[in-house]
Amino acid sequence: MISIRKIFFITLAVLGLALTVSYYRFELDRIAGIREAIAKSEAELARKQEIVRIYREKAAFYKTKEGIEHLAREQYNLVGEKERVFLLVSPDSTPNMFNDALSEIDN
Repeated sequence: MISIRKIFFITLAVLGLALTVSYYRFELDRIAGIREAIAKSEAELARKQEIVRIYREKAAFYKTKEGIEHLAREQYNLVGEKERVFLLVSPDSTPNMFNDALSEIDN
């Protein structure tokens, strides 16, 4: 017959082992969560570094004469000294002065 003392020590050892295994499992889950957070942060950092690289390239481009001319054309509709502007209009959208004048008189 097993003595109560042996049963007590075996139970104590099993409980200690169960606590150790559960704590170890908890720590492994926590480490996995930390690794996942690090991976997300690294991806966000890479994305932001790419954005910064693009902005630096744009800033370097707009410091040049060509960049300033490009900005003036795109945003302010300006034209260079030796450039011509052609306005292409379809026949359907050309305003007819006489029809517009008559419609104003009718109203």
